[in-house]
Amino acid sequence: MEVTFHGAAQTVTGSQHLISVGGRRILLDCGLYQGKRSEANYRNRHFLYPPGEVDALVLSHAHIDHSGLIPNLTRQGFRGPIHATHATRDLCEYMLRDSGRIQEADAEYLNRRARKRGQPEEFVPLYTEQDAEAALTQFDGHRYKQPFQVAPGVRATFLDAGHMLGSASVVLEMEEGGRILRLGFSGDIGRMNLPILRDPTLLRDVDVAIMESTYGGRSHQAPEAAFAELTEVVTATVARGGRIIIPSFAVGRAQEIVYELNRLIQAGEIPPLPVFVDSPLAIDVSDVFREHEELYDQETRRFMRQNGSSPLQFSSLTYTRSVEESKAINEVKGPAIIISTSGMAESGRILHHLRNNIEDPRNTILIVSWQAEHTLGRRLADQAKEVNIFGDPYKVRAQVVTINGYSGHAGHDLLVRWAKALKPRVKQVFLVHGEPPALNALRLALHVEGLPNVVAPQLHETHVV
Repeated sequence: MEVTFHGAAQTVTGSQHLISVGGRRILLDCGLYQGKRSEANYRNRHFLYPPGEVDALVLSHAHIDHSGLIPNLTRQGFRGPIHATHATRDLCEYMLRDSGRIQEADAEYLNRRARKRGQPEEFVPLYTEQDAEAALTQFDGHRYKQPFQVAPGVRATFLDAGHMLGSASVVLEMEEGGRILRLGFSGDIGRMNLPILRDPTLLRDVDVAIMESTYGGRSHQAPEAAFAELTEVVTATVARGGRIIIPSFAVGRAQEIVYELNRLIQAGEIPPLPVFVDSPLAIDVSDVFREHEELYDQETRRFMRQNGSSPLQFSSLTYTRSVEESKAINEVKGPAIIISTSGMAESGRILHHLRNNIEDPRNTILIVSWQAEHTLGRRLADQAKEVNIFGDPYKVRAQVVTINGYSGHAGHDLLVRWAKALKPRVKQVFLVHGEPPALNALRLALHVEGLPNVVAPQLHETHVV
């Protein structure tokens, strides 16, 4: 068996790992790479293998850095099945279409700007909404813990990864040359006691593991501490008469923050101030969350029984879908909370809200998600004094607060615990989905724990197992 790491190698985005076994090619994830725009454009457009020769795709979850290249893969010739959990399939129905619309809008904007400058209109979308719709016809949904055939001689089982709704770790059982090889792919490992989600399942009895390392060497606040800090941020900003602007991923983080605000308002910890979820995608995703209440944890189910309603709905909450509704938020007087995408503040309506609020010292910009290098969200989290939005400079006069406790990724201690559960059978561990400092910290920790052959592969590197 060979494993080639075509994405999320020495970085946190663009998950894409190609398994070659018994004459078959199985792709684990096919995610959009996010980073320096020239590099991202090239990497996202070019596959270093023929997509038409891939037999099947196994998708760990719906986040765009794991699923966002699927329409380009199918556009370039992939015709096999795309295996995912039912919830992941349902989320991708909205997310991939939305991504296609964004690709088209970005190309249209760049061509319009080129036209005004007398330059050639040469920008082509990575893929279109129509490409995304075509890709969705290849999805095949599965339940947790129920094995299914991926290809002749290859079976897979999804286990709850606890990272987001429908997220999965994957166990591949492969037959080659008369031997059975079990490969475990972590996907993104979640955390214990997160809002809404069940705790992640630890993998056991695998020979080879591919595991994420996003927070290697770093720990999180406990969810309870993050809840307390959210209370403090809201209370202090309301006292100043300001607004709280939250860049948020449409999937997972937006729903978690809405649920936490619901809890705070129900408990009387904060006033029932207006809360806006300004993202059509987040609205659609919230509908999917409500359709899959069977995946909620016990605490959320108890909250629903006590309050008689969805955790994602309360009286002062408004979901805004249209552009007109989004613009009208600026006319609302007094304190308010605005949750808008994207999570790294790179595109979408959040840019308009930041532009309108970033220079008012009464306001707070609240960072609740991982921020990749070279993104606006990362510059804000790093306390930049001035940032560019839509090409124009803005002074950062609003307070910028980061709450790490809402990360959906396992911290260092849980990553080590997850890896230790692989003993004594595991013979090889590949670390992906992490920046070099995190990779090195986790690799050292796993070496101390006695795990064998822990490697952080380079991009496009192939390993024979």
